[in-house]
Amino acid sequence: NECPAKLLSRISAFIKKPKCQTAEVGATVVFEAETEKADARVRWQRDAKDITASDKYVISAEGNKHSLTINNVAPEDAAGYAIIAGASKVKFELKITEPLFTFCLIAGLPESHQPDTRQDLTGLFTEKPQSGEVNVGGNITFVAKVCGESLLKKPTIRWFKGKWMDLASKSGKHLQLKEHYDRNTKIYTFEMHIIAAKANFAGGYRCEVTSRDKFDSCNFELTVHVEVIAEDAHYALWLMVSPCSSTDGGEDSGELDFSALLKKRSVSNIVSTEPDVDVWEILHNAPPSEYEKIAFQYGITDLRGMLKRLKKMKKEEKKSAAFLKKLDPAYQIEKGHKIKMQIEVANPDAEVKWLKNGQEIQPTGRYIFESIGNKRFLTINNCSLADDAAYTCMVGDEKSFTELFVKEPPVLIVRNLEDQMVMKGERVEFECEVSEEGAQVKWEKDGVELTRDESFKYRFKKDGCKHVLIINEATKEDSGHYRVKTNGGQSLAELLVQEKDLEVYQSIADLTVKAKDQAVFKCEVSDENVKGVWYKNGVEVKADARTHITHIGRIHKLTIDDVRPEDEGDYTFVPEGYAFNLSAKLNFLEVKIDYVPRQDPPKIHLDCMGKTADSTILVVAGNKLRLDVPITGDPAPTVVWTKAEKVRVWHMGVLFIKVNVVTDSGGRVHVESTKGHCIFTIEGAERQDEGVYSVIVRNPAGEDTADINVKVVDVPDPPQAPRILSVGEDSCVVQWDPPLFDGGQPVLGYVLERKKKKSYRWMRLNFDPYKETTYEAKRMIEGMAYEMRVYAVNAIGMSRPSAASEPFVPVAPSSEPIGLCVDDISDTTISLKWRTPEKVGSAGIDGYGVEYCKEGSKCADEWIPAFEGLTERTSVIIRDLPTGERMQFRVRAFNVAGPSPPATLPQAITIREIMQRPKIWIPRNLRQTLIKKVGETVNLVIPFQGKPRPKLTWTKNGEPLDPKQVSVRNSDTDSILFIRKTERKDSGVYELQVQIENVEDKASVTIQIVDLPGAPQNLKVADVWGFNVALEWKLPKDNGNCDIIGYTIQKADKKTMEWYTVFEQYRRTNCVVSDLIMGNEYIFRVFSMNMVGLSTEPCLSKDSAYIQKTGIMYKPPSYKDHDFSEAPKFTRPLVNRSVISGYNATLSCSVRGIPKPKITWYKNKMDISNEAKYRMFSEQGVLTLEIRKPCPFDGGVYTCKAVNASGEDTVECKLEVRCKYPASHSTLSESLPFMIYKENVE
Repeated sequence: NECPAKLLSRISAFIKKPKCQTAEVGATVVFEAETEKADARVRWQRDAKDITASDKYVISAEGNKHSLTINNVAPEDAAGYAIIAGASKVKFELKITEPLFTFCLIAGLPESHQPDTRQDLTGLFTEKPQSGEVNVGGNITFVAKVCGESLLKKPTIRWFKGKWMDLASKSGKHLQLKEHYDRNTKIYTFEMHIIAAKANFAGGYRCEVTSRDKFDSCNFELTVHVEVIAEDAHYALWLMVSPCSSTDGGEDSGELDFSALLKKRSVSNIVSTEPDVDVWEILHNAPPSEYEKIAFQYGITDLRGMLKRLKKMKKEEKKSAAFLKKLDPAYQIEKGHKIKMQIEVANPDAEVKWLKNGQEIQPTGRYIFESIGNKRFLTINNCSLADDAAYTCMVGDEKSFTELFVKEPPVLIVRNLEDQMVMKGERVEFECEVSEEGAQVKWEKDGVELTRDESFKYRFKKDGCKHVLIINEATKEDSGHYRVKTNGGQSLAELLVQEKDLEVYQSIADLTVKAKDQAVFKCEVSDENVKGVWYKNGVEVKADARTHITHIGRIHKLTIDDVRPEDEGDYTFVPEGYAFNLSAKLNFLEVKIDYVPRQDPPKIHLDCMGKTADSTILVVAGNKLRLDVPITGDPAPTVVWTKAEKVRVWHMGVLFIKVNVVTDSGGRVHVESTKGHCIFTIEGAERQDEGVYSVIVRNPAGEDTADINVKVVDVPDPPQAPRILSVGEDSCVVQWDPPLFDGGQPVLGYVLERKKKKSYRWMRLNFDPYKETTYEAKRMIEGMAYEMRVYAVNAIGMSRPSAASEPFVPVAPSSEPIGLCVDDISDTTISLKWRTPEKVGSAGIDGYGVEYCKEGSKCADEWIPAFEGLTERTSVIIRDLPTGERMQFRVRAFNVAGPSPPATLPQAITIREIMQRPKIWIPRNLRQTLIKKVGETVNLVIPFQGKPRPKLTWTKNGEPLDPKQVSVRNSDTDSILFIRKTERKDSGVYELQVQIENVEDKASVTIQIVDLPGAPQNLKVADVWGFNVALEWKLPKDNGNCDIIGYTIQKADKKTMEWYTVFEQYRRTNCVVSDLIMGNEYIFRVFSMNMVGLSTEPCLSKDSAYIQKTGIMYKPPSYKDHDFSEAPKFTRPLVNRSVISGYNATLSCSVRGIPKPKITWYKNKMDISNEAKYRMFSEQGVLTLEIRKPCPFDGGVYTCKAVNASGEDTVECKLEVRCKYPASHSTLSESLPFMIYKENVE
């Protein structure tokens, strides 16, 4: 947690910043700036557009000094300017004044009223209020605009005069505040109107906008001009500097009298220039108590935290005696993250208490207290909403306060929206599911937020985690992209609203009927709910006794019984709601037969229908085919219907066609003959009914024949399943084959549909028939599985859908691999490595392809694959390269969408081994003595580097190794020393020497082989009194090559010789055995113990101890009780240690004292007994402190304190925690390019 002033000063790239200036027309203006770095690149802008050097604008740079000169300024040069260096941007303004005798009241304002020209931090404004000028009595409007696209609720805006005066209470005849919202652009517009401005309205203003945790502010300036004549100049000066009375609302609400904010100034100060305000310098030099005021003035923090801090601020804060640095006013952290609060106390030994909402915090796994010197830390792990509270740090009676704000995790969209296609007037429901119940979501259509309106066009529904957008009676205007947004994600779906295009399956046909017959007009449309009206010659037909109008499903009929001559005319059917009609003509047949002889040959009258004898009749499959042929003849002729099959046979130059006679078989075919007519009917025409039908009429007077060609047309067969040729990031190219049968009519085009694989809704991609058989479908979501299908369309209608295509996923190639570099190189091989591309995409990566070519090759064919196929690894070794040749290498990532752009090395590589200095890397665990027990295995792996392959030599204590006892195996990168079964003689210092020519490196490893100790010596009974025996012995001759850590003492009665343990891990060489039984004789034995275990043989006492019987009645002697109490005394002190960061460390000492003293551990004089990071052990006076995985902050002075009733004693040591990686490694790596250094292997 750094000081805000230091943090801000580090962000700015400028030492000196340009200032706002005011100039007259025709003058020359120079803006100057200085950067921290002399080579910094600087850009000058005007109204957010870069300025290029010209006669008007002169740009110069000398070292770290930069200047912009504007020659011959004009009124249009008054604008906002900026200078940009790196990530720092400083804004300033140029104001142009006319050369009139006017006074600017802004010159005498306090510094707090000057505009803030710094770069805003959050950027909620899309248009900020601009400084303005007005004459006394004039009107002026300030406008601020805020983009509401990313805001879940309406922002709050406040207007201020000066620092603190809120203008909301000043609305009246001189001030009006207005606001409105544009739903199309989603822009909030806020306006402040100043009416009939007065002289005291001049000054600095501020506009602040807040929306939940977002905040933005903007300072601007109002200048009020008073035009006077020369003789009244002194009066004008007096007007500006004379004090005015203050009215804070009162009787004249809306009277903007801000005179109380103005200070008296001398006349000489009125014409002063704008003060030089540097926000960074102010914050850097200001005391901590002034940070909040400065931040509020210049808008450099969020409003929520700022107001919390202002409540606890004091106008004059006294300097704290206990705190050098207090807590920051507020902290903000996301839920689940870790926060660390820091203070600095004046007394390094001072104890602090941490409180949460007034309750003291106890250290736990989540709350960790740390003390380093005079710094105190409170760390909160895994922050939850319960940690959002006020925290206090107490040192004695003094307190430091802060607040912690825990941000809730973002709301994620679990189930996305689905694309929909509906018909006009239908209801639409978009449904999604979010990760949390009750979460706020925002619905948008084509980027415009949707809200409930008076027409209830849109309705929003919540059901737990489900959110539904309902559109009632969808119209064509509702088509578009709908988006649902949360603070953690968004989902997009497309809505297509299709007009209900009515398709005609069967149109009405012209009819020719005789008198008294029935005429039936019939049509079939696609929508069974469509009604219609019949017209005759433009007049609506009404149903009566002879005229019947029926509507059954999709079929509309007009039936006229007992046809009369007046029924002849044009009949039309008009569907309701559609701009087209179906027309047909009714012809009344009046057969006039002249007087003929009795023998009249038969005649077929087909020409009366307006058709030729070989005309073709089209019938839609499934409809009824009725051939009504008028005939004449006397006597009445006989009628025979035949159909010519398609089977044709040539025989001896003659063509034979198979002809079948059609009879009324009672099935679909009916043949009927009446007076003057022969009728041929097929119910439900099928494809095989197509052909040439012949009608033959005969009588004794002769015969007549006519052919009628009947063609059955139908919708086409469905196309074959489409094939996906290629996919892109949001598109695919699909291809299909035409249908095998076009239905008897040419295919007009195709209609395509797509759907998500897990969805059941198909969405149409085109409404007009697409004539080609290859189509590029777009506007798909990358990573989502889709399926496609196709319809064929002809004049009759649309076919059934084809089978769905194989599922496919729109994907794009990944970005190029990153970090391609050389890992190793030799005379014929090179090792490359790289990292996964930044943009992988939903398809993932199938593998990597590596290619190489000679330097200077430009043709793509000259790139040679390094290996066949792809590799999934991010490193590769390329072998058999030409020595000394300069080669170029590249790597590409492959997925189903193809190869990515290549990643190449910045320059060609010469295939030649590079000399590498020998270096041994000793693992951390071998930098200390390696202790092994006798019989165990030793396996040392020592990594090293060096090229060419170095010479390796092992020695033990300066002598060559015994190959019978020690085995050594060497490789290019490490050396292994192996001892299968260790012995005591294997202890010693082993040294490894790595040598390349005259350069060498050495490293040593100390091995200590330990064994069981020998038995103690000279165990004897020193004294016997009462029921007690005093024993003494000497140290063993052989300690097993390690320290003796204790003894085990046992006793046995000579009668039973059963041994019982009296003491274990006893550290002294003398002891007193008590509570022995009177009258028994005892012998004793002692075992020695080291880190391996107990000695194999004990030391037996030469003499026995006999416990005398004093008599039947025991009379205890009278003597004064001996005082065995002893003040604590440390027999072995703590030792200063230096450990490696990240590995457990222990501190040990030993103490004695009677009674058993109480042990307390301290770090930097702070009690650490309850710290979870430390573990304390105490066994037989041996005290151990274990520090788990210490870091550099755990270094310091550790103290162990022992206290009992007789006194106390302390012992201390210093612990140094070193970083893992030595700094010297980086120097070596910088000097050896293309060398790869292995990290120390632990």
